[in-house]
Amino acid sequence: MVRLTAELIEQSAQYTNPVRDRELDLRGYRIPVIENLGATLDQFDTIDFSDNDIRKLDGFPLLRRLKSLLFNNNRIVRIGEDLTESISNLETLVLTNNGMQELGDLDPLSSLPDLQHLSLLRNPVTTKKNYRLYVIHKIPQIRVLDFQRIKMKERQAAAKLFKGKKGQQLAQDLGKRSKTFVPGEKLPEKRNAPSGPTKDEMDAIKKAIANAKSLDEVERLNQMLKSGQVPGRDSGQSKRNKGVEEEEEEMDM
Repeated sequence: MVRLTAELIEQSAQYTNPVRDRELDLRGYRIPVIENLGATLDQFDTIDFSDNDIRKLDGFPLLRRLKSLLFNNNRIVRIGEDLTESISNLETLVLTNNGMQELGDLDPLSSLPDLQHLSLLRNPVTTKKNYRLYVIHKIPQIRVLDFQRIKMKERQAAAKLFKGKKGQQLAQDLGKRSKTFVPGEKLPEKRNAPSGPTKDEMDAIKKAIANAKSLDEVERLNQMLKSGQVPGRDSGQSKRNKGVEEEEEEMDM
């Protein structure tokens, strides 16, 4: 394993990615813990931590510029409680192929006010009953979950399911958390997976291209498809599309 030091950050690749964000590439070092990110001097829109051994999503300094975090193929089983104090402007979080187990373990993400795009594909938590409706209920600011745009009918279903005392009790029952990790306990096995999108994810991106509303959006998604990156990281485009999405949602009512 390799510690995430200021020297490693300085030596790692830094570039402008296909959606024109400034990105820091920290892929594949087997980093176990997030630390020393103050050395980035808050100069990046995106940080790619894919293919490491990180177990907990925390340890961030104040990073006002940071909009996207990629954690494909890690061992994340915990999410810090105070993320809004350090990365409050985060819009995209990709946790594909990690170890998130329980629905309640996702609750800390509700504190991120600008979080719009979230991927939990290939995490055990996605097999839980009412997974998607629970996430919509607990993290209402989410607009795209697992590459699927959230429709108004889903928001209505979530509101109905968790309405009133029975709904509150159901949310409490579903929202249990994993047991606290005991030092010395065996780590979960890391599941091998390709670092790029799976066939289902590729199909989802292609579907997004087919549903694109402008040539600019088509080109942006095509660039992501070619580079193996995920859709939804261009905050400017997502905000420009917000009105269109809300109109589509209203049509679903």
